[in-house]
Amino acid sequence: MTLTFETMTQEQAEDIAYNWHYDGEYSFYDMEADKEDLDEFLDSDTRGDSVFAVLKEDELIGFFSVGIVGPNICDIGLGMRPDLTGQGKGLEFLNSGIDFVQSRFSPGKITLSVATFNQRAIKTYRKIGFKDIDTFMQDTNGSTYEFVKMGFEC
Repeated sequence: MTLTFETMTQEQAEDIAYNWHYDGEYSFYDMEADKEDLDEFLDSDTRGDSVFAVLKEDELIGFFSVGIVGPNICDIGLGMRPDLTGQGKGLEFLNSGIDFVQSRFSPGKITLSVATFNQRAIKTYRKIGFKDIDTFMQDTNGSTYEFVKMGFEC
């Protein structure tokens, strides 16, 4: 799967925000599930050049956000289009994203946070080499959820 990463357009952000809906407990990741997250995702000034559309043959299949959070550390957020999840495509998607982050930002470490119920994603992250750093509680989507922060040494 050859993927390309380009700065997200407003049209792509709106497509993800309003049309990507996940099944069951994964609906937690619907952009509309948290108004603050939705507003931030839809604001082109907030997104700036730190949120990237992931394309396969010009088709939007996911997104990666990249933030510089410390000396030589990038924190990422990511999502795959709902109809592509749960099919074993996450490993290749994540590897492509890590390659992109390393080539574009040259970090020494990449971190991410994921809800602890999402064992499917956590398993993928660990398979690539992410290690658990800490667990924490986060207010989001109208409640408080447990997350795990993970790190990957580049």
